[in-house]
Amino acid sequence: MAGELIAMAIGFFVIFFFAAIFILALSLKIINQWETAVRFRLGKYKDTLNPGVNFIIPIIDGIRKIDMRILTIDIPRQQVITKDNVPINVNGVVYFKVADAATAIIKVQDYMYAVSQYAQTALRDVVGAMSLDQVLGEREQIGKDIEKIVENASKAWGIEVTDIKLQDIDMAEDLKRLMSRQASSEREKRATIIKAEGDRMAAENLSKAAEVMLKSPGAMQLRTLQTIDGLGPTASNTVILAVPVDLMDAVRNINSIMGKKKQ
Repeated sequence: MAGELIAMAIGFFVIFFFAAIFILALSLKIINQWETAVRFRLGKYKDTLNPGVNFIIPIIDGIRKIDMRILTIDIPRQQVITKDNVPINVNGVVYFKVADAATAIIKVQDYMYAVSQYAQTALRDVVGAMSLDQVLGEREQIGKDIEKIVENASKAWGIEVTDIKLQDIDMAEDLKRLMSRQASSEREKRATIIKAEGDRMAAENLSKAAEVMLKSPGAMQLRTLQTIDGLGPTASNTVILAVPVDLMDAVRNINSIMGKKKQ
């Protein structure tokens, strides 16, 4: 009889021991450093659990872990009509984090889905109010405008938007070819303007040089000698000097006078 009692006591002890271990395992919750857990007691918000070891009441308490790191959500590629009626395909990415875990869980059914949908709507609104040239040239500003719109709404959800970036802006192939031809025309136009400006400056400099040489005959002679010297001693070079007509007449007169004296 005593043996049976001892056996029953040992059995109860073993059952109690394993039950205690099981209850302890259910009560022990480990929260990682990058997480926060929201505790609900009998379905009502109780408190927020910090990273580390936490104890809860099994069955009565329930927890929901939230990642507090910066998260990313893709803004799916979608077609948007710009202000000047050009259809383009745009996609982007949203960077955000949970600032208030309890608010994000209680007030929004799925905060990630809500941020994604709001970002898509904001992207269509912002891009649709701009021309194609503005969209292509102001991508950074577009991201900031979308970020302001999404952040104003997401603050009430316990979400903090850190940045929004546009990734790709795609257009129809015929529009790409048209823009390529337009860009080529613009480059040719700029090249022509630059060349004309260079020709104008060269002409002005030549005009100033001519004025200086006209005022100083010695400068013209020096320039002539420099030009001749620059030709080099190559035998194939032929130098023709233009002698003024007055000088030629003077030489002929001198020769004529010298001839008469000899007679």
